[in-house]
Amino acid sequence: MQIFVMRHGQAEMVAASDELRPLAENGVKEAHVIGQWLLENSLRFDCVFVSPYLRAQQTADAVISQLGGVAKRQSLSIITPEDNAKDAHDYLDAVCAIEQYQNILLVSHMPLVSYLVAELTSDHAMPIFQTASVAQIEYDLDKMNGKLIKLISPNDIEL
Repeated sequence: MQIFVMRHGQAEMVAASDELRPLAENGVKEAHVIGQWLLENSLRFDCVFVSPYLRAQQTADAVISQLGGVAKRQSLSIITPEDNAKDAHDYLDAVCAIEQYQNILLVSHMPLVSYLVAELTSDHAMPIFQTASVAQIEYDLDKMNGKLIKLISPNDIEL
């Protein structure tokens, strides 16, 4: 199975609360670039898991608009910036086994995205994500770990 872990696009710095920080104009563009890259690489998702924070929701909206939709989208309160990567890993193992997902996208925040990649991979690589970057993990559900295949940012993609 393939797990794609994505950081939200560039967000505005000021809002009533951290949860309500919207994407900046550049953040929407970044998310569109990644969505287009996913589409061009024939990637379709059984489910997109999204942090409930506004900037993550807007990032998911922008990516999904490029993909032409997804089978299922679910907001997850356990993938906000300060949440525990082990808890998210356990949840993904359980739901992916039940639902038999083959490709999922998870849209969240630093530092969780770095910790989650380390938690999901056998070498425990902990990459630093630029805004709207996405890590592709080849994941073995039976072994409950995987291998980091690539980390791509909007800056890596030629338009």
